[in-house]
Amino acid sequence: MNSPPILSLLTDDLLLKILSLLTDDSDRKSFRSTCKAFYRVDSLHRTHLRVLRPEFIPSLFSKLHRLTSLDLSVCPCIDDAALSAVAPTWARRIRRLNLSRCSGLRFPGLEALVRNCVNLESVDLSYCAGFGDREAAALSSAAALKELNLDKCLHLSDVGLAKIAIGCPKLEKLSLRWCFDISDIGIELLSKKCAQLKHLDISYVKVSSESLRWISGMERLEILQMVGCGSVDDMGLQFIARGCPLLKVLDISRCDKLSFSALGPVIKGHNHLLRLHASYCFYELSLTFAHEFKDLKNLKVLRIDGARVSDFALNIISESCRCLAEIGLGKCRATDTGIMQLVSGCVHLKILDLTCCSDLTDSAILAIASSCKSLLCLKLECCNLLTERSLDYLGSHCCFLEEIDLTDCSGINDIGLKYLSKCSELLSLKLGLCANISDKGLYYIASNCLKIRELDLYRCAGIGDDGLGALSRGCKRLKKLILSYCDGVSDRGIECLSSLDELSDLEVRSLPNITATGLTKLAAGCRRLTELDLKNCDNIDDSGFWAVAHYLRNLQQINLSGCAISDVGLCMVMGNLTRLQDAKLLNLSNVSVNGYELALRASCTRLKKVKLLSATLKHLLSTEIITTLEARGCMIRWD
Repeated sequence: MNSPPILSLLTDDLLLKILSLLTDDSDRKSFRSTCKAFYRVDSLHRTHLRVLRPEFIPSLFSKLHRLTSLDLSVCPCIDDAALSAVAPTWARRIRRLNLSRCSGLRFPGLEALVRNCVNLESVDLSYCAGFGDREAAALSSAAALKELNLDKCLHLSDVGLAKIAIGCPKLEKLSLRWCFDISDIGIELLSKKCAQLKHLDISYVKVSSESLRWISGMERLEILQMVGCGSVDDMGLQFIARGCPLLKVLDISRCDKLSFSALGPVIKGHNHLLRLHASYCFYELSLTFAHEFKDLKNLKVLRIDGARVSDFALNIISESCRCLAEIGLGKCRATDTGIMQLVSGCVHLKILDLTCCSDLTDSAILAIASSCKSLLCLKLECCNLLTERSLDYLGSHCCFLEEIDLTDCSGINDIGLKYLSKCSELLSLKLGLCANISDKGLYYIASNCLKIRELDLYRCAGIGDDGLGALSRGCKRLKKLILSYCDGVSDRGIECLSSLDELSDLEVRSLPNITATGLTKLAAGCRRLTELDLKNCDNIDDSGFWAVAHYLRNLQQINLSGCAISDVGLCMVMGNLTRLQDAKLLNLSNVSVNGYELALRASCTRLKKVKLLSATLKHLLSTEIITTLEARGCMIRWD
């Protein structure tokens, strides 16, 4: 008697438990593609859907009955007509909606959407070029809204913000980053109408200290981000010091009119702070202010990048903030002694940023590796005194390390990479401008660091085809790869990459030995590519670009600047890539003005951003195509 297939013995409860342990999107996709039983379990419990083509939404909602979250940010053609067709029968199930970069949205579409999606709690409209005060009025009818992201909605003013504040009193999280037309008046009304706000981001908004007077009255506010608010001075921080009793996170990075004398009272009044970001605010961290950290016993994150920090100050932080999990000391001129003192007390550090701390030597890294056994992320860009000994220490002690940045560390070599390869949990490795590494070092990484998702080899002249061959055999889960200016790479190496079927982002600028042969192989194998940068790869002819147009239907961004593509090739690429949203098309010497015109017409309904050469095209393209692109929300950058 034949035994039943092993998969048939797994109950739905067991399958659901397995599914809950899969955090990576590609793993979940593999799960539901295994068999009908796995697909059924995924369908019964799936709550989030990211859609590439809006016409499939009705049929998907009819099959996935638990969907409450919908992401349309990668759909190239979301406009009023698409949203007006939303069926009320399934729209009322939506609680979270991502419409980021949907530049074609206007008042009618949003009005229909809000009318049908009566249970909306979270909406992301960031980077929607057409979103202004009228659209804000439509959104204000979503009375149950709790989270709203309006980053870089450049046409939103105090008038639109007032409508949202009045219509959406339950807001708990609001982001207005880069909304340049918002002023103190809008923030004042917001503070009066949205008493439930817990998270507010006004970064780069042109507000003054007067806005902080009103914000200080938000009794439930827990997170305040105000990066780059250049008009806010010490008076503003004094308001915060006396208000916001529940404040846990404060980000004042790049607010250059602030001083430590004003930040001190904030710390004293909020000794329960968990995260403090003050990067590029101050020239130096004084000892007087460093003593204020003694009140922050529970601080988890501290970023003071750009401020000179003495050894004594780091010692005070070490003794005071023993719960620190992350510290940013980029460009702080930290010394070996200072770092040794820091890590002697902050042994729970998981993220340590030492970018451009060029005086550090192997001794500092030894102290870090010995003390911080749970380290996950270490940034050492431009630390030129480090040698392979540092990587030996890290490989031997930091077995959980997931991310390391060694960009422009001239002392790193192949032996160092052999030591580092012991960190088998590595997900991200940056080796740009490391002139002393070669294919041999890459072989060590590819043999042991099988989980790597991101690898930066920018201007690593010693990397060639053999290294990419080893990479393609070992690092099968690679998603982002930078190979720009690696002159030793040819078609043979690019063909090796074709076996990396999870690769989604590839940058291969200025590789003179790549031709259409290599690009064709790559396109045929890496069909999940969403970003491709071929700038100045001038030995690729049209046959290679035809392969791109035929195989890479998921591409959303492409850089063809300086390529030898022709009118026909450009029209083929721009017309066939139906998900393309961002194109850089500078210095295309073989493309005529008519070729540009036809290519832009073929893609104008989808493009959200395009970069063109001002001197050649600005006055030669028809007014009609420029007007059409801008009307559909496409941002044209004239270079």
